[in-house]
Amino acid sequence: MLLAHDVEIALVTTAALLNTSHDGRDKLIDSAALEKFFADHHVSGEIERTDGELEGVRALRERLRTVWIGDVSLAAAGVNAMLADSGASPYLIEHDEWDWHLHFARPEAPAVQRLMAELAMGLADLIRAGQIDRLSTCRAPGCDAVLVDLSKNRSRMYCDTGNCGNRQHAAAYRARLQRT
Repeated sequence: MLLAHDVEIALVTTAALLNTSHDGRDKLIDSAALEKFFADHHVSGEIERTDGELEGVRALRERLRTVWIGDVSLAAAGVNAMLADSGASPYLIEHDEWDWHLHFARPEAPAVQRLMAELAMGLADLIRAGQIDRLSTCRAPGCDAVLVDLSKNRSRMYCDTGNCGNRQHAAAYRARLQRT
C-alpha cells in the first residue's frame, strides 16, 4: 500500500525530530536550532522562538519516542492522546508547490500543537494501514537513531544521521576480501 505524500513527510519529519536526540546528544539546543529544524522540514505557520516552545517540542519528541518503539496498541493510545492534546482540526489546503492536502491544525495554532497534530496524523495513517512495522531503529552497531522504511520491499536498515549504511557496507566488503 502506498502512503499519501503528506503522510510520508510527517513520518520522515517524526524520525528527524526523534533523531535530534540520539547517541547521548541533543541537537535542539536553542530556539535557533528549532527554527532550523522547522525550516528544514517545512513546518508551516509562525514560531515564537521561546524557551517554552523549545521545551514543548522536546516534550513532544519524548512522546513520539514511546509511540515509535511501542507495540501497535501502545502506539495507537499515544497517537490518540496526542491528537486530543493538539486540538487537531483537519482542513484541506493548497499552498506553495503542493496540491490539495490535509493540515490538521490551523496556521495560527501554537507551533507545538501544529507539529503534534501533523505528526500524530501521519502515525495514525500508518497504524490504520497496518504498516507500523515500517518504524524501526538503525541496525548499525552502536547507533540508536530511528528510521522509517518507505521502500517498496521494506529493506531499509540504516539511518540518515551519519554514515551508518556506508560503514556497514564497507565493513562487509572488507570481510569478504579477507575470506578470499
